[in-house]
Amino acid sequence: MAAHRKPRQQRRYPFAARPAARTATTLALAGAATATAFNGTGAADTAPTPAQIKARVDKLYQEAEAATEEFNGAKEQADRARRELDRLRDEAARRTDRLNATRNALGSMATAQYRAGTMDAGLRIALTSDPDEYLERAALAQRVGDRQATAVSQVRQQLVGIDQLKETADRRAAELKARQGELAGHKSVVQRKLAAAERLLAKLTAEQRAAYDAPRDDPSAARPAAPAAAGATSQRAGRAVAYAYGALGKPYVWGATGPASYDCSGLTQAAWRAAGISLPRTTYTQINAGKRVSRSELAPGDLVFFYPGISHVGLYVGGGRMVHAPRPGAPVRIASIDAMPFAGAARPA
Repeated sequence: MAAHRKPRQQRRYPFAARPAARTATTLALAGAATATAFNGTGAADTAPTPAQIKARVDKLYQEAEAATEEFNGAKEQADRARRELDRLRDEAARRTDRLNATRNALGSMATAQYRAGTMDAGLRIALTSDPDEYLERAALAQRVGDRQATAVSQVRQQLVGIDQLKETADRRAAELKARQGELAGHKSVVQRKLAAAERLLAKLTAEQRAAYDAPRDDPSAARPAAPAAAGATSQRAGRAVAYAYGALGKPYVWGATGPASYDCSGLTQAAWRAAGISLPRTTYTQINAGKRVSRSELAPGDLVFFYPGISHVGLYVGGGRMVHAPRPGAPVRIASIDAMPFAGAARPA
C-alpha cells in the first residue's frame, strides 16, 4: 500500500506570495505610501502639516541660496574669462594690423629692388657721371637694407607673439566654456529647488501662506524714518549702512546685484561698492574680505554670515540686527542676527 501512496506535493508560492518576496513587497509598498502621503496624494491623516511644509520650504530655500552663491561664483569667473578673451582677441587684431603694415613695407622694398635690377656696383660707378653721388646712393641703399632686415625680424617676432596670443585665447575660450557649463548646472539646481518650494507652498491656505511670508525674524523690522549708522567704524561703513537702508523693500532675485533687486551677497556687495570698497561676489569669498571680527566686536557696516556652508550674508546695522535679502518672496528687510545659525563676521574697512 505504501508503494502506491501518492507522494505529497511541495507547496509552491507564486513569486509575489513567497515569504521573503512578500516581506520586500510590503516594505516597498509602505515606502511608496509614505512618499505618496508627503506629496499630498495620500490619506488626509498622513498629509504633511503646515509646520512640516514650512520647515521643508525653509530647507529648500537655504539649499537654493547655497546653489545661488555657487552660480554667482561661476558667473564671476565666466565674466572674467570673457573679458580676458575679448582683450586677447582685440590685442591679436591690433598686432595683426601692425604685422600687415610691416609686410606691406617689405613688399614695397622688394618691388623697388626688383625694378632697380642687380647691376654690378663697379660697373655702376664706371658708368655714372658723378661717382660721389653714386656712393651716397649706395650708402642709402645699405641703410635701406638694414631697415629691411629689421623689418623681417619684426615680422618673425610678431608672428610668434600672435601665435602665443591665439594659444592663450584658446585656453580662455575653453575656460569660458567650462564656466558656462557650471553656470547652467547651478542655475538648474536653483530653479529645481525654488520650484519644489513653490509646489509645497501651494499646499498652504492663503492665510498660512501669508503667515509664512510675513517677517518671522524681527516683528519690529519696520523701515526707519531716518537711517543712522551710529557706532560705525568709519565713514565708509556708515555709507554702506545708509545704502542698505535705502534698499529696504526691494525684491529678492537670485543672481541680482541691484539697484532694482538683490540676492544676499549682491546686496552687501552693492552697499560697500557705494562706499568705495570693492567686495568679491559670493558669500564664501566675502567672508575673507577685510578683517575677521567676533560677534562681540560687531559694529554697523560689518558683514555677518550664516549657516555652516557660509551661504547667507547680511549687513550689520547695530542692536543685534542686520539688513539682508532673505529669499524669493521676501524683500530686503531688517532682521535679527539670531534668526539663523551665525557663522562669522568680517569688517571690509
